[in-house]
Order: sequence, then C-alpha cells, then structure tokens
Amino acid sequence: MFDGLKDKLNDFRKDVEETTDEQDPDATDDAPDDASGTGLDAADPGAASAEPATESADRGTGGTPGDPDDDSPAETDAAADDGSEPSTLQRAKAFATGRIIIEEEDLEDPLWNLEMALLESDVEMSVAEAILDTVRETMLGETRKQVETTGELVEEALHDALLDVIAVGQFDFEERIANADKPVTIVFTGVNGVGKTTSIAKLSEWLADHGYSSVLANGDTYRAGANEQIREHADRLDRKIISHEQGGDPAAVIYDGLEYAKANDVDVVLGDTAGRLHTSDDLMAQLEKIDRVVDPDLTLFVDEAVAGQDAVTRAEQFNEAAAIDGAILTKADADSSGGAAISIAYVTGKPILFLGTGQGYDDIERFDPERLVDQLLGADES
Repeated sequence: MFDGLKDKLNDFRKDVEETTDEQDPDATDDAPDDASGTGLDAADPGAASAEPATESADRGTGGTPGDPDDDSPAETDAAADDGSEPSTLQRAKAFATGRIIIEEEDLEDPLWNLEMALLESDVEMSVAEAILDTVRETMLGETRKQVETTGELVEEALHDALLDVIAVGQFDFEERIANADKPVTIVFTGVNGVGKTTSIAKLSEWLADHGYSSVLANGDTYRAGANEQIREHADRLDRKIISHEQGGDPAAVIYDGLEYAKANDVDVVLGDTAGRLHTSDDLMAQLEKIDRVVDPDLTLFVDEAVAGQDAVTRAEQFNEAAAIDGAILTKADADSSGGAAISIAYVTGKPILFLGTGQGYDDIERFDPERLVDQLLGADES
C-alpha cells in the first residue's frame, strides 16, 4: 500500500545523504585523514597534543593545542572572507568534533525533487508545500552529532512533516460511538461507484465485531437497483434494512431508520445516500436537506484512494455542502501513490477514519496516522 510514495520518500533521504556527504571534509578518498588538514584528528581531537602536530595546530588556528572548538580572530576572518554558509573551515571544525551541519545548499536540490515526487503522487499542492516547509524548518542550520546520521535526521524531519498533515482532526471513532447517546446516526456521502454502499456493509460488520448493533437505511432512492444492492448486503450480514420506493425522499428514509433504531434499541443507524456528483446542485441540495432533517451524529465522505487529486477536490466540496466529519478511502490496497490519504485531512480539516483494503466484509481497518507514517518511512514493514 502506497509503495510508490514510500520509494520517493526514501529517494529524498538518499539525496540529502549524498549531498551532505559531498560537503563533508572527509567525504572523498583523497581527503586528509585529519578533519581540517591542520593535524586535527576527527576521531580523536586530543591526539593533536602530540608533536609536531601540536605546533602545526597552534600555528594553523591560533588556539590551544588539541582544542578544535577554540575560535581565533584569524579563523573568524577567514570564514567571513569566504562568504559561504558555513565556511569550509567551519565544516571542518564541526566534523572534527563529531558533528555535521545541514545548510540551504544541502537541501535545495533534494527538496525540489521531493516536491516533484509529492505532486507526482497526487499530493495536493498546499499539502506538499506544508510538508516541505516543515522539513526545511526542521533541518536547516541543524548541527547534529555524527552518531545521529544524516539519514536519521531526514527521517525525523519527514516523520514530523507527514504526521502534521495526515493527523489533522484525528479522533477515536470507537470512543465517539461508545460515548454518544444511542442511537448514533451516520450518513454516508460520495459519488457513484466509489464503494460507498459496500463501505456501509463493512462498517456494519466492524461495529458488530466491537459489540454494536446497526440498522441499514437506504437513502439512495434515485438509482435503479440501489435497494437490491444494499438489501443483498443486509441479507448476507443478517441486518435489518429500511427502504422506500424508488424516487422517495432520502431524508424520510433515514429518518424512518432512526425511528426504528429508537424503538428496537439499535445502537447505530447507517444511512446510504445517492451517489452525488459534487457538480450537481440539486443533488447537493438534497444532501443538505438530509443534514437538516436527520441531524446526523456523523457524516462520512467515501471515495477511492486511487482517485488521488479528484478525491481531495470532491472531499473539499462535499465538506462545504454538508460538513463532513471524516472520510473512508476505499481501494487503499491498490493505491501506490497515496496522495489522497496524505491530503484529505489537511485540506478539509477532517480526518480519514477507515481504509478499505479488499473485497471482504472484514477488509476495513481503522486509519492510524502514526502507523501509516512509519510504513511510509520503512519503520513498520508488516
């Protein structure tokens, strides 16, 4: 899942490592064994006290023998005259004390490549920019001990940047259901053909596994065959279904489902709606009516992970029409890019709550931002 994006993030890590390696005084085979070429041993700064290296070090730096951190006026002037940030001598000193400095020139090309990689993976533009800004702010000017490798520094920056955008608005779905007054009404929205009805059936099974009963209400009264489709799921799962004739009022169907749940001590009402195009004003107005009449506890937007930027755009527009509370992404197991999973929460301010990962009723999993970031960065290989 999202293997393409994972590879591109790994490429960024390698780019930064290669760039900073080129800047290290000891990066090439023909570099002197000591860090600055003045007799200071990078592995053992104290070794500079031996003769004749001590005299050479004193003449070269004007400092105390064996003390590579002692700045002298001559060294400061040399760095200032060089005009680079940092100077070669500053880099040498950092390396001699077991440290590495990350600067703007180290990140310029890798960050450009990362931006292109994110956009190619269907990550929304503002989301890509937010990720880049966090990575840049985390890494620029940082001086880290060599024991913390450049790769580890990059991974830390990417981890924070990705989690910042993916975890927006995240809440514990099961805790929300447990604490809410019953029955809880959940309405599902989205366009035709993205797996909305199947996701309702999957969530009904997920709820049953966690000890909650549910009733299905078919508010998709426009589409021929919609009643038959949701009824087939209900029969397989042994769930009660509430439906009206084709062309009926969707708000009335879901309201009847709510009344049935109250009368029969059912925990959750799962209300389907017509597969609305976000460009269809009359259908979007109907969705707003459902919101007014039923006042659902949660409105969940469903779309395909593989839809990428289109899914992000639709989530934004559905959120404007009927304030969604979260999203379910289907076909996540078939998505290499990961753009929708990365972008939807940041763009809408509402979290992704579930991922559809297959055809079976059990093929649905809670969306865990921390776990996803670990998977993208290779920390979770399961």
